[in-house]
This record gives sequence, C-alpha cells and structure tokens, in this order.
Amino acid sequence: MTLIEEMTLRLQALAPISLDIQDESALHAGHSGNAGGGHFKLSMTSSHFCEKSQIMRHRLIYQTLAELIPSKIHALSIHAFAPDEQ
Repeated sequence: MTLIEEMTLRLQALAPISLDIQDESALHAGHSGNAGGGHFKLSMTSSHFCEKSQIMRHRLIYQTLAELIPSKIHALSIHAFAPDEQ
C-alpha cells in the first residue's frame, strides 16, 4: 500500500465527499529539518466539517493521520471544506 493509499484509507473515518491528496515531496528535495517524511497537499470536503472552524477541521485531519506524522508525513498543506462551501 502506498502512503497516499494509507492516508486515503485513514481519512475515510471522516466520510469525505471529495478527497484529493498530492505528493509534493519532489518540490522540497533537500529540505532542512526533514527526517524522511514526505510533503503532501490535501483537499477534502466532508460533512464532519460543518459548523467547525478551520482550526478544528485541521485538528480532525491531524488526529486521523497522527500515527504517520512525522515519520511518513513531514509537511501537510490542508484545504478542508464543508459541503455547502463548495
């Protein structure tokens, strides 16, 4: 299983309506402070985000992926939306 597949599987707990994960690691080759994890851009729409601030949405995602940070995920850019925001 690839890391993107593992991330996708874990994020199913948040019942995504749409989910896009892009590996941007190649753009950050040689980045100082990176202990080996990749750089990812995540865009997700979920009803779990309704009436939640961006901070709370990010926390939900970070909690879901916690076991992968920082060993497999070094950096994660998050764009989280409720269904009525699309």
